[in-house]
Amino acid sequence: MSRPSFIERTSIGLVRVLSESLASEKFARKTGFLQSLDPRVRVAGVFVLVVAAVWCRNVKVIAVLFLIAAGIAIASSLDLLSLAKRIWSVVLIFTGLIALPALFITPGEALWVVPWLRISITSQGLHSALMLILRVETAATLTATLVLCTPWTHVLKALRSVLLPAEIFTMLAMTHRYIFLLAETAKQMFESRESRTVGRLSGPESRSMVGRTAGVLFSKTVELSQEVYLSMLARGFRGDVRLLNEFGLKPQDYAALLFFVATSVGAIWMGR
Repeated sequence: MSRPSFIERTSIGLVRVLSESLASEKFARKTGFLQSLDPRVRVAGVFVLVVAAVWCRNVKVIAVLFLIAAGIAIASSLDLLSLAKRIWSVVLIFTGLIALPALFITPGEALWVVPWLRISITSQGLHSALMLILRVETAATLTATLVLCTPWTHVLKALRSVLLPAEIFTMLAMTHRYIFLLAETAKQMFESRESRTVGRLSGPESRSMVGRTAGVLFSKTVELSQEVYLSMLARGFRGDVRLLNEFGLKPQDYAALLFFVATSVGAIWMGR
């Protein structure tokens, strides 16, 4: 079986982006712990837990926060396989590469000497690397769970309720809405070009075609932005986006907020 062309791989990547977006919306419609809470409580709760994870200096306390984050994700209808594929493995690879030098350059008590290289792994370096990885894994798990289990517009409205500037709110909302439209347009352009191509293009020809497609897509983006802005003005847009969904706090929201704050304060106090 022949290797997929550059165009095919690009098109498959765009389809993957769209499918992951649909999967995120599927999680937001499920019944779970975070889905049952007011979006403002979700955002505030995740924020204080992330602050606690960053503030703590005790590996055991951060590990407990990571378990709590994983428990929140599972209680919010996310399965362990999705967490491992979407978050934990990716974070482990990139953060591990960043933390790897700390094993050797951090001064301290030597735990193991690498043969032939005459460098040693220190206990202090292992502690620093483990702390960094756990912090990032915890923060990534919490934020990814929030985004997966909450519609993007609800996240933005919750941020708007805590005085997020209207300009930033509008920019984020429009970017999230139209980036998938542009990805779909790009996929259709690649498929159209592929259906009109006889044989296989060489590497330079494929890259040249992708460059021309990117230029056309950019011009379409500029034109679309002007049309959307004029359309919004014609429909009464005056600088602030309003949603039909109204938020309301229930007793369970207050209880969940108390849990988030108490957990964060306790973690910060014990992890000093």
